[in-house]
Amino acid sequence: MFDKQYDIIVVGGGHAGAEAAAAAANMGSKTLLITMNLQTIGQMSCNPAMGGIAKGQIVREIDALGGYSGIVTDKSAIQFKMLNKSKGPAMWSPRAQNDRMRFAEEWRLALENTPNCDFYQEMVSGLLVEKNRVIGVRTSLGLDVKAKAVVLTNGTFLNGLIHIGEKQFGGGRAGEKAAIGITEQLTDFGFDSGRMKTGTPPRVDGRSLDYSVMIPQPGDEIPEKFSYLESHTLTSQRDCHMTHTSKTVHDLLREGFDRSPMFNGSIQSIGPRYCPSIEDKINRFADKDSHQLFVEPEGWNTVEVYVNGFSTSLPEDIQFKALRSVKGFENVKFFRPGYAIEYDYFPPTQLKHTLETKLVDNLYFAGQINGTTGYEEAASQGLMAGINAHLKINEKQPFVLKRDEAYIGVLIDDLITKGTEEPYRMFTSRAEYRTLLRQDNADLRLTPKGYKIGLAKEERLRRMEEKERKSASFVSFFKETSYTPEEMNPILESVSSSSVKQSDKMFKVFSRPKVTMNHMLQLEAVSAFVSEHNLDREVLEQAEVQVKYSGYIAKEKVNADKLHRLENVKIPDNFDYSKLKSLSFEAREKLEYIKPVTISQASRISGVSPSDISVLLVYLGR
Repeated sequence: MFDKQYDIIVVGGGHAGAEAAAAAANMGSKTLLITMNLQTIGQMSCNPAMGGIAKGQIVREIDALGGYSGIVTDKSAIQFKMLNKSKGPAMWSPRAQNDRMRFAEEWRLALENTPNCDFYQEMVSGLLVEKNRVIGVRTSLGLDVKAKAVVLTNGTFLNGLIHIGEKQFGGGRAGEKAAIGITEQLTDFGFDSGRMKTGTPPRVDGRSLDYSVMIPQPGDEIPEKFSYLESHTLTSQRDCHMTHTSKTVHDLLREGFDRSPMFNGSIQSIGPRYCPSIEDKINRFADKDSHQLFVEPEGWNTVEVYVNGFSTSLPEDIQFKALRSVKGFENVKFFRPGYAIEYDYFPPTQLKHTLETKLVDNLYFAGQINGTTGYEEAASQGLMAGINAHLKINEKQPFVLKRDEAYIGVLIDDLITKGTEEPYRMFTSRAEYRTLLRQDNADLRLTPKGYKIGLAKEERLRRMEEKERKSASFVSFFKETSYTPEEMNPILESVSSSSVKQSDKMFKVFSRPKVTMNHMLQLEAVSAFVSEHNLDREVLEQAEVQVKYSGYIAKEKVNADKLHRLENVKIPDNFDYSKLKSLSFEAREKLEYIKPVTISQASRISGVSPSDISVLLVYLGR
């Protein structure tokens, strides 16, 4: 069946696997995507949404590099929201509700229309390894498929165990079997493994809900989109709704605590801190009598509804009884109960920055196998693993994003430098250079890099260059053009900002906190410039951010440059830290285990102090 060698095999067809296969194939590698079920490629296993705080920035970055997630999201979106608009632009985060069935369909079609991408449906039960180098995979039917590199994106399937109350059964997702064999083989090779858990809420019948007593949550009046290319823009949207739990609901849920796998010892592993189950919430926040629930439609036409905020592994009878006491859910009918799932992962400190494993050459890990949670985190790792697998087998330089270049860079650096003992998810607070890493400029930051490695196409680069040129021209216009007090003061009075007594450059007054682009467009010279140069909303937004936040952006660039100086101080391979007696015992232990590549990476390892870094710098002659 497989009489030739593939360049790259991707194991798993979730968000990480789909992006890995697309990236490798689009860069020219003959790629095989092997998954246990071809009908669930790009499946949204949990909530039907993409993006959110920091996650929206990641989707924009994937798109800017030439990945598919942004385009697929736009084509299947049913609602779009820009979160945090009341805060500064570093915090703005796009989020889309999606049609779950269409999302998976669009991913499948996108991959089928990708030359160099083959498909095969079966479980991979092991790896073929020779002399510490992976040379292919073995399937559960005993077929050996050869490849130059392998990317593992197993999601929650590695020895997956599903919990509903006191019931347990093997599975990687509701209705799908677990994957066995890979964990055991990797631990034989010397890999450390661990267990994590995640959970999901019940799915219910929307026809049984009373939306009239809930609070509507509409999308933005003028919806944007994720992709920087000409992709689908929403013309109509579906509302979500909000309701709340109550003391009665919490009391009913507590009735099942003695049968909860969370509290009776059945589940030993750690779940995502920032997405706790409803039983965890009422246990940890016992003083709160109410929690928000977001009622999210699963698509344009389906009646299936996702109850966001009610993730649970309590017995199904308790779930049903408690949910029927929620306002608007009095007559609820279940499609399926919520459940928790435990699965194997491999601490990501065992990886290089390229996501290649340190123990086995040409073997890459991406997604939940690395201890992360979230579609967006998984997709970005898949993209980077696919890119680097292709570059490695073609003897090209690896592609690594720095912390000041992308949220993807922060994510991967956090994982391999600090590791994680609980499911890792991205937040804006994790990025020290978040003013540089905005959602509006992901194309300016990353499209030239994506084009250079052969992933982003020329059309994408040309669009980015035009946006960059128009934005710079508009910013220069504000710096060079003056206003008169007569035209400016009425605008300033309308926002309760102090009036001006003489003419000055527009850049200066535009920098004031309350003055927006909409106010500036009231000036005849500004509106004329916009019309003459045909500036679109993206350019206006980009110019506004660059004017209003120029000081912050410049300051962060200076700080990033300081970091780069430490990035340039390389630590030799197989460096013997035991020679440095001045290092603390903890630092020596951590440095030996993680083997940082640069002084900068060493400085981010928890337990390595500034004085330990000074010792290293002195020893390295710096």
